[in-house]
Amino acid sequence: MRTRHPRRWTTCLVIVVGAAAGCGGTPEPAAAPERKAGTKPAASTEAERAAEKAALVAYSGYLHASREASRDSDPRHPGLTRFLADPLLTRVRVAISETRRHGAVRTGTLRSDPAVTSVNLDTVPQTVEIQDCLDATGYRLVYAKDRRVVPGSGGNRHLATATATRYPDGRWLINAGAGHEDQPC
Repeated sequence: MRTRHPRRWTTCLVIVVGAAAGCGGTPEPAAAPERKAGTKPAASTEAERAAEKAALVAYSGYLHASREASRDSDPRHPGLTRFLADPLLTRVRVAISETRRHGAVRTGTLRSDPAVTSVNLDTVPQTVEIQDCLDATGYRLVYAKDRRVVPGSGGNRHLATATATRYPDGRWLINAGAGHEDQPC
């Protein structure tokens, strides 16, 4: 398959692996808070513990829905809107659409080890910050037609960050995220 900018579309496709770092436009900051093994902020109230739990459920749902959508190259997969909100929802859909346009799909396993790094219940909207070590070494981008691995799409273990936001209807959705592939974990 020939494309005018194969490196660019491959980069866009790889993004769905992480927390959708984005293609084109303004890049997400490369620096992320350093994660110390086995540490997370102490939840001082029941409300904070509930927010942590809900945010991690949303994050897990986001990863699951994006894996399913990427497996089928379906940017309209219903699970995406269940766990994602804009601007991240649009970025993930664009990346999956690019995958589909180039005849590729995702296969394999993506491993995740998320932890809450902060809970902000005094802000409007309320937010929870999540940091993750994504292991994409077994998660491959392949051409749907013959299952050949797309060149330059190999995965690695890297840091990812995401923000879960509580919406007026009470749902916690992931609306921001970045993959920090330059920061192994």
